[in-house]
Amino acid sequence: MEKHNNNIAILVDGDNAQAKLLDKILEEVSKYGKVTIRRIYGDWTTPQMNSWKDLLNDLSFSPMQKFNYTSGKNSTDSSLIIDAMDILHDKAVDGFCIVSSDSDYTGLAKRIREEGIFVMGVGEKKTPNAFVQSCEIFTYCETLMPKESTVKGDNGSNKKSAQSDEDDNKTLTKKEYKLIDRAFDMSVDEEVEAYIATVGQNLRKLNPSFDARDYGFRNLTEMFKHLKTYEVINNNVKGLNHPLVKKK
Repeated sequence: MEKHNNNIAILVDGDNAQAKLLDKILEEVSKYGKVTIRRIYGDWTTPQMNSWKDLLNDLSFSPMQKFNYTSGKNSTDSSLIIDAMDILHDKAVDGFCIVSSDSDYTGLAKRIREEGIFVMGVGEKKTPNAFVQSCEIFTYCETLMPKESTVKGDNGSNKKSAQSDEDDNKTLTKKEYKLIDRAFDMSVDEEVEAYIATVGQNLRKLNPSFDARDYGFRNLTEMFKHLKTYEVINNNVKGLNHPLVKKK
């Protein structure tokens, strides 16, 4: 999805998401467009929603009050789905981001995609694969969390600090290498080169949750520089670099 002037709605399941990551989620979604609709769903009369309250004004989110009329039943998911369908029907946005780890939103994500509308998901790694695969892009909360590493203090003791670029990267498995190769083959041109951005788009088509950051890289370009079977080529156009990649 090209960013340009796309408007996006973020719909947060407040019962099934982490308030401490809301600013990171907003930043991540903003890569794909302007976030015009911002809503958090839950029963705001309960203590469980207190962690969200300070963020409402700071990040300009609207609280959507939903009471649980039946013990053991959660009305948040159905309310979010109904609102999403109303927004979809009104053609108010060009894309959606559903923030939850609940599989109940699988059908909603599929329905949005059927309309040709961009749909993104954000949830924990425990999110059922059915929901992940129903989104065009799925970002794990763990990916957005600040990384920490252990370093030696002045007195020789261990302490935590922000992870540096020099930290060891996670190892890509054979399955992930095959996925990268498939995405490259889908993207390559007659010159046996491909734009890294295009490879990234095709990686997301094959696996919506693939993210170079999960392997210790800042972006896809850095990941390809690390792979021994690929070569990154700088491609400056009007002062901007649109890097290419090819097999060695």
